[in-house]
Amino acid sequence: MGIIVGIDIGGTSTKIIGYSEGRIISPILVKATDPVASVYGALGRFLNDNGLALADVDKIMITGVGSSYLTERLLGVPTAKVDEFLAIGMGGLFLSGLERAIVVSMGTGTAFVMADHDQVVHLGGTGIGGGTLLGLSNRMLNIRNFDDIIKMAEGGSLDHIDLTIGDISREGVTNLLPDTTASNFGKMSDLATKADVAMGIINLVFQAIGMMSVFATRTEHVKDVVLTGNLTNVPQAKDVFSKLSLLFDVNFIIPENAEFATAVGAAAICANNGQAMEIG
Repeated sequence: MGIIVGIDIGGTSTKIIGYSEGRIISPILVKATDPVASVYGALGRFLNDNGLALADVDKIMITGVGSSYLTERLLGVPTAKVDEFLAIGMGGLFLSGLERAIVVSMGTGTAFVMADHDQVVHLGGTGIGGGTLLGLSNRMLNIRNFDDIIKMAEGGSLDHIDLTIGDISREGVTNLLPDTTASNFGKMSDLATKADVAMGIINLVFQAIGMMSVFATRTEHVKDVVLTGNLTNVPQAKDVFSKLSLLFDVNFIIPENAEFATAVGAAAICANNGQAMEIG
């Protein structure tokens, strides 16, 4: 059997992976604003980097918001579309090795799905995500580059940014620790540095996503949350989710290749003869 190619066409980037015999091959991310151009560019790069020809590809599985722009086979190769939420769920389960979990896709915004074996239910989403992080950093810090925000946040402290339980109560509140956030940016001080503000923005985004994940686990009666998408690459995320894990007894998991989960899910669905719509 040849290679199955999974492609996730997003609003600002396209992700591509190869899939063969249960193994992921050469994950690649291409940034582009034109979804059609980015798909062809990503596919060409994938083939070139791996010394492959079109004849080596059995099928191309596309998903993501940009997949609606494609109505024909890619370069004559059999091509099919996969529902994005189904791809998110299946990709999260494949990468984590779990059979049942909440899968969270953290991109420009954030989507939450309940994935159970081969069944996926879209629970909802929030507009809080990478777009929020960039927008607030642009307005508050005059920084527009994602990597610069992360670098600026290094060494930042929330002491002059967030109001905590310890700031408002001597005795604490039920099982909440004194350093638990009571209000994001609720203690904004003139002493706050740019690093502090950058850390505050990052913390706000991940705490909001984390708490919505916790609520989802309560309604779906599951403890595992698989985090996927571009925001999993933010180093500060692990600390935020670790604290939420301890506080609410939820397992937050960031698997290897988490940013490629949706593309992986699309390819895995094809390999398992799952739901897809042929095009072209």
